[in-house]
Amino acid sequence: MKTRVALVALLGSVLFGCGLARSTMVSPEVVLSFLRWRDFGLLLVLGGAVAVALPAYQLAPRWLKAPPFGDQFGRHAARLDRSTLLGSAIFGIGWGLCGVCPGPSIASLGAGNVPTLWALLGIFAGAFVQGWLARPRAGVAAGLSADRTSA
Repeated sequence: MKTRVALVALLGSVLFGCGLARSTMVSPEVVLSFLRWRDFGLLLVLGGAVAVALPAYQLAPRWLKAPPFGDQFGRHAARLDRSTLLGSAIFGIGWGLCGVCPGPSIASLGAGNVPTLWALLGIFAGAFVQGWLARPRAGVAAGLSADRTSA
């Protein structure tokens, strides 16, 4: 079963990467041109992605009893809080500065755009720092303040 899941994931990833490369979304110059309101070609790509994904996400749980490689369909409760707003602002600023998004950056490396490696390293560094800052502290997790730990 795990081999089958891995093969389907690999096939989906290759298809996704080919779609990104074909749509030129792996080129930071094209993305930056889109973000500067100079080229609206990527708007068609984004619209096409929504047109395919939205019905699939809405209809698959109704048509299938269970996901092809899982026990049940799950729901993720979305929260709009300070962390979400701050994280999305940082992501948007980074995307606007360099024109690189995590998925397309990996596909861009596959397409031979080696300078994108710098942006990808920045993405990994940012994810590491976020994980380090968000990790539970021993005293805080136990409900203890720094003053009461010695008592």
